Amino acid sequence: MTGDFGLVAPDEADAPGDEWEEIDYSDTEADRIARKRDRKFNEFRKRIKDAEQFKVSESVFDDATYGALYKLVQDGYIEAFGGPISTGKEANVYTALGGAEASEELGVDREERHEVAVKIYRINASDFREMGDYLEGDPRFETLGHDKKSIVMAWVRKEFANLRRARTAGVRVPVPIAVERNVLVMEYIGTDTGRAKRLGEVHIENPETAYEVVREYMCRLYDAGLVHGDLSEYNIVVEDSELYIIDLGQAMTVHHPNHEEFLERDCENVANFFARQGVDTDGGQLLAYVHDHADPDNGE
Repeated sequence: MTGDFGLVAPDEADAPGDEWEEIDYSDTEADRIARKRDRKFNEFRKRIKDAEQFKVSESVFDDATYGALYKLVQDGYIEAFGGPISTGKEANVYTALGGAEASEELGVDREERHEVAVKIYRINASDFREMGDYLEGDPRFETLGHDKKSIVMAWVRKEFANLRRARTAGVRVPVPIAVERNVLVMEYIGTDTGRAKRLGEVHIENPETAYEVVREYMCRLYDAGLVHGDLSEYNIVVEDSELYIIDLGQAMTVHHPNHEEFLERDCENVANFFARQGVDTDGGQLLAYVHDHADPDNGE
């Protein structure tokens, strides 16, 4: 893998580490659509359930999940569904053809159509105790209940908000497009031949440059009051000679009581990977660099 791994410029942003927007994880329009179950919704639900790429049981995708997909189609974020990208223990990711509103969010002409990624969290199959470790202490979720639905809905909205925050800070991440209940629509990072490769799946010809870019992105996240919390070569992908940070669902603010512990783990994971590529670094050195070059409390 070759490339310069160019950095993106940060946008104008509020003071890093400041008060965070309140995240609403109450019932959404998708829940109301599912309860109403009119003829058009039932027809849509049957088409999705019968589609080969959505062969899943009722316990995985409840009616409100179909309601969320239906609402995203109605609102112009999705026009047609594609095939699966990945299947994980907590979520499935599919490709889809974005609608006019998706094009708007991607910053292209509304008449153009681009592929998007649709991440669907499985409410009855997620690891809620592990999710709670990341949510607990985050001021955005102080009133969060302990039922599965509330936790997953909060998690999806947190991922959407984290992606927006990261992009504002100048970190290359998928563009967040829309969120509805347990469904997140975002920019698809990949080509017609498949998803972008994870950093651990490719040969890196210039690991020092790649390391410097990842290190800078870690600083920018931290400066914006965010810690990824699960960063490694498996959550960094390469597309068109650029590096993207993905899977920000677990990313937490610096208000989280254990954010420093998660930052240390991120530094260990990243430094260990690049050390295996021949870069002279270690977790302690990377952690010290982040602390020296980022200050989430500086208000600038």
